Amino acid sequence: MDLRSVLDNSFSAAVGVDAVIYALAAIGLNLQFGYTGLLNFGQVGFAAVGAYGIAVSVTYFGWSLWVGLGVGLAASVVLALLLGLPTLRLRADYLAIVTIAASEIIRLVARSVTFNDYTGGSAGLSAYADSFYDLNPYSGARYSFGPVQLSGNDLWMVTVGWGVVLALTLMLWVLMRSPWGRVLKAIREDEDAVRSLGKNAYWYKMQSLIIGGMMGAVAGFAFAIAKTSVQPDNYSTDFTFFAYAALILGGAATTWGPVVGSIIFWFLLAFTDSLLRQLVSNDKLPEAIISGTQVGQVRFMLVGIGLVLLMVFRPQGIFGNKRELALDE
Repeated sequence: MDLRSVLDNSFSAAVGVDAVIYALAAIGLNLQFGYTGLLNFGQVGFAAVGAYGIAVSVTYFGWSLWVGLGVGLAASVVLALLLGLPTLRLRADYLAIVTIAASEIIRLVARSVTFNDYTGGSAGLSAYADSFYDLNPYSGARYSFGPVQLSGNDLWMVTVGWGVVLALTLMLWVLMRSPWGRVLKAIREDEDAVRSLGKNAYWYKMQSLIIGGMMGAVAGFAFAIAKTSVQPDNYSTDFTFFAYAALILGGAATTWGPVVGSIIFWFLLAFTDSLLRQLVSNDKLPEAIISGTQVGQVRFMLVGIGLVLLMVFRPQGIFGNKRELALDE
């Protein structure tokens, strides 16, 4: 059994494109859920409007990729307003229901025949990221950094992506230490007390939803550019739950929790996948227990069991504080 290959695949996944995408999505959720106490179960909807903002702008309207970035961000602001205006005055569970339903509506609208000319239907859109890769300074086909191996395009995407992750993380760190950030934390702890001090809690929560949604749109940009195609079924609810898994694993309401959580989450997924495939191919696990076609499902089961145990013995995550999760409803 080739353990070196298992570790190489795991470390490559830990710093690869998927880890970047879900770190970006989890940073937005950290602002909304970790610091403000908003239950947004539709982060994938913000990622989808960001991705389609790029794709539709380039392929249908013929605009540049950089204009598409602005379109995607504007679309995420509009979506946040549509979701937040009717729900943020109500209990947290109403926002959760509305956001998860809205994300599914966006996916189904994108794959519908009616909007096929704009969104490409179930086949999606492609050939819109050339201007990003034209800037790629890495000319080689493959690069190795110890156990990490990446293609030239992936290395460019990872370089830019982790730079954006760092920028957003530092921005959130500064915001949470400002008076604005302290109001958000106070809303999470006791919204009535915040109102009694004359603060407009509704508007602060709206700001949190908008900014976190824009971060979700940035994750959608990374997803769309890295995959070089946008397909509606890639933006299912799994995306949001993976981002929450990364956030909870690292620790909600912490600066680096979403980033480290995403790295560990994708390391574990790749490690369990590669290890199980090695065990099956070398007859260490009999066919009666698991086959090669079942590895993909079993790895999620094993990682899921690990997350359940984490929630039992350390619900605050690796870096988190248990009091941060005691949300006032």
